Amino acid sequence: MDFDELNKPIYQQLAEEIEDYILKGIFKEESKIPSTTEYSTNYRINPATVRKAFGILVDEDIIYKKRGIGMFIKEGSREKIKKKRKDQFFINYIQKTLEEGEKLGISSLDIIELIKERGNYGK
Repeated sequence: MDFDELNKPIYQQLAEEIEDYILKGIFKEESKIPSTTEYSTNYRINPATVRKAFGILVDEDIIYKKRGIGMFIKEGSREKIKKKRKDQFFINYIQKTLEEGEKLGISSLDIIELIKERGNYGK
């Protein structure tokens, strides 16, 4: 993990990395994730930072704690993350693109055509 992504706090970057691992299937639902100590040792970050990342994921109902055992990925978390990320994608990219298109007099249909024409990267 590169801890400088757009000046996001480290705890937020770590929470997003765990989400990425869930989306990629590296962390499976109902499986145990590395402990606070493992994360803090491996990344050389303060355990409080790891706990804060875990706290975000607990609050979002992505992970849960089994007392004395560790943190686990909650059933349904993958779909929950996908929905959250799709909503963020719309707000951060699509909505801003449509707003910029409006300023430039480009209709949403024209934007769709531009994407179709120029958006075949990797195909």
